[in-house]
Amino acid sequence: MLSVFDLFKIGIGPSSSHTVGPMVAAKSFVDQLAEQLPLVSRVVVDLYGSLALTGEGHGTVGATLLGLEGNTPKEINPDLVPIRLAQLMQPDAKLRLSGVHDIAFSYSQDLQLHKHLFLKQHANGMRFRAFDFDGNELAKETYFSVGGGFVSTEAQLNLPVNEHVVPFPFRTAADLLAHCRAENKTIAQIVLANELVIRSEAEVRIKLLEIANVMHQSIHHGCTREGELPGAYHVKRRAPAIFRKMVGMQLTGRADFMLWPMVYAFAVSEENASGGRIVTAPTNGAAGIVPAVLQYFRNFTPTASEAGIVDFLLTAAAIGMLYKMNASISGAEVGCQGEVGVACSMAAGAYCAVLGGTLEQVENAAEIGMEHHLGLTCDPVGGLVQIPCVERNGVAAEKAIKIAQLALLESGEHKVSLDKVIETMYRTGMDMHNTYKETSLGGLALTVGVPAC
Repeated sequence: MLSVFDLFKIGIGPSSSHTVGPMVAAKSFVDQLAEQLPLVSRVVVDLYGSLALTGEGHGTVGATLLGLEGNTPKEINPDLVPIRLAQLMQPDAKLRLSGVHDIAFSYSQDLQLHKHLFLKQHANGMRFRAFDFDGNELAKETYFSVGGGFVSTEAQLNLPVNEHVVPFPFRTAADLLAHCRAENKTIAQIVLANELVIRSEAEVRIKLLEIANVMHQSIHHGCTREGELPGAYHVKRRAPAIFRKMVGMQLTGRADFMLWPMVYAFAVSEENASGGRIVTAPTNGAAGIVPAVLQYFRNFTPTASEAGIVDFLLTAAAIGMLYKMNASISGAEVGCQGEVGVACSMAAGAYCAVLGGTLEQVENAAEIGMEHHLGLTCDPVGGLVQIPCVERNGVAAEKAIKIAQLALLESGEHKVSLDKVIETMYRTGMDMHNTYKETSLGGLALTVGVPAC
């Protein structure tokens, strides 16, 4: 079974599969070199497919190099990344492997972007090779960044993420809901019981509240930081100005409370787009939706509590696990339906649950959240997680709240199950042309901007 903390990871923007994953893979490679590190004279990195096509706009290059230097997405100072990347692009650059071993590094020769070559196993492929002072190859490994910050080697690609034996294993929504009914437990309680196999209840609670706090901080920072997002398009940060207007309207009694989740999602998405600290939920491209709906629950629900926050995140994670296990959360594999669509489904189901929804109502909310995102393409303009990504997060966050409220008004009876909509999403993604799957070669990326090729 997956862990809640496989779905929710503290990291940096702008992309879980293109920033977080490559940094994790690069660090994994140098960790494997630990005993041979003094013998290493050169490391060569090859990025393939979607990683190469949108890698510069998505921060893949900087994340990969800083991963080779021993950094992790959770611990690194986001402000360091552009500074260190600029240093590594100099002619006399030195790459400090694992933070301890300096080697010569040539940006133009040692890092190659293979923009129109896709490895057959997955659209997000990367290969690392290490050589000794005589030019002999010491080590080689191929990794795939499969969405949400998850990374697999070729050997691991089709294996389970972990092998923990849990009391309530589930693969499908039907399995999960059957456990809930048999044990008279909520989805959150089932997921918590599974989580207790690997950590204490107190630890789970502390870690989830840490996740919630980082989500809150990303909203706060996004609502207060003015300026432009990185890149040649000079996209203005919109959340601060909208936030001020909303506060003013609220003071005069004119605010539409349903606009708040959109503002919150804008704030997180703009933090992500600028390479800031965010929570992968379940991806970076869709990182604004779950935090926005959670913040709306905290701010506008009188009964909201820390226990409610924990239950919200446990429920959202359970729904995310179903998509991860049975379909995909990678925009490069199934388009934006696997990112914004999944996040909307997670948020809608979780919000319905903490408002007292029945199992049937929660499943219905999660299903609706995906049903109306089916076929959504991933077409970032200029290879940047800005247009249309920021607005998509905002619209999906507001939609998730309305979907949950709709589900609560009805009995929970529905014709399309969550399992069926997950299957449909995956089939739709497999039918989708590659130009619409995080390559910036189609859709808005083509008609609005110059494709990143």
